[in-house]
Amino acid sequence: MKARAFSYLRARTTEEALAAHGQQGEDARFIAGGQSLVPTLALRLQAPKLLIDITHIAELRGVRREGEFLRIGALTRHCETLSEPLIGEFAPLLRAAAPFIAHPAIRNRGTLGGSIALADPASEFPAVVLALDAEIEIVGFAGHRRVRAADFFVGLFETALAPGELVTAVHVPLFKANQKIAFDELARRRGDYALVGCGMIATLDGAKIETIRIAFFAVGNVPTRARHAEDVLNGQALDAAAIATAQAALGQDIAPPESDEVPSAMRLHLARVLLGRLLGRIGEGA
Repeated sequence: MKARAFSYLRARTTEEALAAHGQQGEDARFIAGGQSLVPTLALRLQAPKLLIDITHIAELRGVRREGEFLRIGALTRHCETLSEPLIGEFAPLLRAAAPFIAHPAIRNRGTLGGSIALADPASEFPAVVLALDAEIEIVGFAGHRRVRAADFFVGLFETALAPGELVTAVHVPLFKANQKIAFDELARRRGDYALVGCGMIATLDGAKIETIRIAFFAVGNVPTRARHAEDVLNGQALDAAAIATAQAALGQDIAPPESDEVPSAMRLHLARVLLGRLLGRIGEGA
């Protein structure tokens, strides 16, 4: 199939992009990397009358420190999270997750902002920004605002974005010397959607966990914090007993949906296996 006919506008500023969207309303779509939008156009699952190309908007590019945060422009491509030195230094969990995203052709085109705005519950970056307690920078007719990742992901492919709003950047708290990160996912083949995936960041006090944030993906309609597992780990030495207790508590945090491909009980079992594996990595040398 081919996409239905549409008009095309290359926006140079966010103001121009917002104005064009406002004029067209529900019949307009923003496009950057297009890794999610283009297939739906080809299948005619979406048929907008106007595509607004935002790839040439300077405000959406660049990575820089701003106080206690690293501001990562929404147009940062997945592959750039692997090569950008500031991301490697101050947001290493993003770098750890990037190689698991699909295949090189996708990573070369897909953007961080696009992944966050789509909010696919099986995607890596939404869970990572949740684990990092990042803030999503948004622009609309009312101006700029920032929304914590915990409040941004509302439901299945649903976010706090209002109609016509645009993700402009992600603000990540700077990585500290006493922190450790871990990321992994289980999939049938590298590049396939994960059966279950997890990213975490822990702040250590010697051999003890001071605080830890754990986020799973592909276990529900939104990326999911494992808050009960976190609670049993905070303040504890990360030994085998603590890890086993966290694995047991995970059943209170996630309730994977049933599917013909992977039963809920199996996905929960895989999540517990993955949690133990990643906590083992965090505990090495702690």
